Amino acid sequence: MLRWRNGAVTIAPKNSGIQTAASNQLNPFQAARELAQQLGHEHLGFVLFFCSAEYRLEELATALDGAFDKVPMSGCTTAGEITPQGYDRGSVVAIGFDRRVFAIETALINDLEHFDLSRAQPLVDSLLERCRQQAVAPVNEHSFVLTLLDGLSSREEQVLATLDAALGRIPSFGGSAGDDNHLAHTHVYANGQFHTRAAVVVMINTRLPFEVFSTHHLEPLAHKLVVTNADRERRRVLELNGLPAAEVYAALVNCHVDALSPSIFAQHPLAVYIGGQHYIRSIQRVNEDASLTFYCAVETGIVLTAMRPAPLLLDLEVMLQRVQQRLGATPTIIGCDCFLRRMALESLQQLDQASSLLRHARVVGFNTYGEQHHGMHVNQTFTGVAFGALPTSGG
Repeated sequence: MLRWRNGAVTIAPKNSGIQTAASNQLNPFQAARELAQQLGHEHLGFVLFFCSAEYRLEELATALDGAFDKVPMSGCTTAGEITPQGYDRGSVVAIGFDRRVFAIETALINDLEHFDLSRAQPLVDSLLERCRQQAVAPVNEHSFVLTLLDGLSSREEQVLATLDAALGRIPSFGGSAGDDNHLAHTHVYANGQFHTRAAVVVMINTRLPFEVFSTHHLEPLAHKLVVTNADRERRRVLELNGLPAAEVYAALVNCHVDALSPSIFAQHPLAVYIGGQHYIRSIQRVNEDASLTFYCAVETGIVLTAMRPAPLLLDLEVMLQRVQQRLGATPTIIGCDCFLRRMALESLQQLDQASSLLRHARVVGFNTYGEQHHGMHVNQTFTGVAFGALPTSGG
């Protein structure tokens, strides 16, 4: 059921325990008030939100804290929002969780540099114990983790691999915070304020059936590039096949180095082949020394495979259909969609068609600077969690 009020829209499927809302109000206090009007009810237990980095974030934090009056919240800034109506910019989208259907606990990681297993295991154990105290379903079998990380921290691989080891069989997914494609300052939200160089871990226990998924529309080509010189810490490739990286890549995609741009990178990504799957390694920019900076980890010696895009809309439609075949009608899907996919849709003038698919599948979420799936940091994917309907016997 769609309900409109003061510019916000919420989808409230019967008995799902989930409600979603969005606001385009530029004033943080008006936006927070609209969201609270739509999501507020006596059983509201948690709010997850994704907001444009154009908001005055200190004011937005104060406004959200006041509007939701002690309801726990987590969120991050975006490179674009997915609202109940589809793709948007300059907005804030929020998801409200009913405490009778969801038990949710969070933790802030504010020292990404030194996050190792000795810190990850107690963090996960604490989240599990707190979830058990209010569990709405058996925790180990009915829980997953959402991770939100500073998208410019360059620490995703270390943090995610460490968390995955501590989580064991508990599935996880997430996204790297964006800043409307400025690549300057990205933020995550926890404990009433926005943080940089930090991550938020959200453990969600639920009575609903759910599925964590990931898809991409890219196919491998025969071309292989060997990274012969890389600066791992800065995610910078200096040489490919023994030559300046930008020159080799420009020759591969048949354009001049000066013409390389985000749209070219989106259309011609590279990937590493691990465990029978290709994991995308998207290029962020060309540097003055003809090196290439990537969004994901790169190091000397790895082999990169050239990829080509298949029809993105078809891949998205097929993925959504398959999820619905497995779960039935989905009350809500939370999606982490790479901003490069959105850029590709915009260049193909297919954004409205994609928005229609997302709207009908009840997808909300955000455009990311990288996605996370079972401990892997990847690019140019649509990754998320889909919920099924609440069992009728659940009461």
